[in-house]
Amino acid sequence: MRIFTFRTGSLFILLTVFIMTSCASKKEEKIAAPIPGAAPKGQGMPTKVEGFLVKPSAVSEKLEVPGTIIPFEATELRPEVSGRITQLNIREGQSVARGTLLVKLYDEDLQAQLKKLQVQLEIYDKTAQRQAELLKIDGISKQEYDLSVLQVNNIKADMELIRTSIQKTELRAPFSGRIGLRNISMGAYVTPLTLITNIRQEDQLKLEFTVPEKYSSKITSGKIVNFTVEGLSKPIPAKVIATEEAVTEDTRSLRVRAVVQGKAPQLIPGAFAKVALDFGQDKNALMIPTQAVIPQARYKKVIVYKGGTAVFETVTTGVRDSTYIQIISGVTEGDTVVITGLLSIKPESKLIISKMN
Repeated sequence: MRIFTFRTGSLFILLTVFIMTSCASKKEEKIAAPIPGAAPKGQGMPTKVEGFLVKPSAVSEKLEVPGTIIPFEATELRPEVSGRITQLNIREGQSVARGTLLVKLYDEDLQAQLKKLQVQLEIYDKTAQRQAELLKIDGISKQEYDLSVLQVNNIKADMELIRTSIQKTELRAPFSGRIGLRNISMGAYVTPLTLITNIRQEDQLKLEFTVPEKYSSKITSGKIVNFTVEGLSKPIPAKVIATEEAVTEDTRSLRVRAVVQGKAPQLIPGAFAKVALDFGQDKNALMIPTQAVIPQARYKKVIVYKGGTAVFETVTTGVRDSTYIQIISGVTEGDTVVITGLLSIKPESKLIISKMN
């Protein structure tokens, strides 16, 4: 009786386990069954995006770059020799003409040497004249007369050396311009390392600016550019006179120098200027919306729609405005560029163009 009860209980347990296992298997099959119309496993639904058809259009290549107003000429004034200042004709901010005596150093010792040589020259010159008369009557030899003439020439050469030394004690304006702030006072002892003051030529000014490397071939000598400064709304022209011999490696830009053609009170050396450059009109420029460009660390990319998939292309950009940007390389005419949903698209993603612009 006990054995029958044990077997009946075991059979009941086995039957229960079998029923539970069958139900679990059916449930798993129901869950795993494919949904009608769903995409196969491993394939996502295509992303709907808007596209832009790349085609040529006319665009004006205009560029605005910063510039600086600089004096036409500027230099530091330092003495050629050491000495004590005996005459100081520098008024700060004064305009002076070329050759104006600005500083005079002590030179009485040199003046004394010059007077001594002048006396010696008179004596030797008279001696040479008398010997010239004696030579005519064979009163002296030709050698004696030549020695007298040599002495006269030596004295004259020594006098020229003294005069040159005296000139070095004078500091004169190298060109017409405006004197800056002076750093010395009357009676000071100066050396060739002493900065006395600065002088700048301001009756004519220069404009200095830089342009990106890709525009370097379009900046030539004689080109007219326009610029404005703070407080001056009317543009002022400047004529390009020279460019640097090479492009700067750090900034990939070319330094340009131009001569300012106009005058205004606001034009002072050191002033900041906005230089407007116009490189003409390009009728075959490839322009795309600015939002289509994806900036990266070193490059710029766009997503091109090709055969229903997304292809990432590296591009080189040019001029831009508030809406469009020029593509110099990376895409060609007839390509379709994706302009929406850029952040959610990965390379080779499936795409559907819902709207073409």
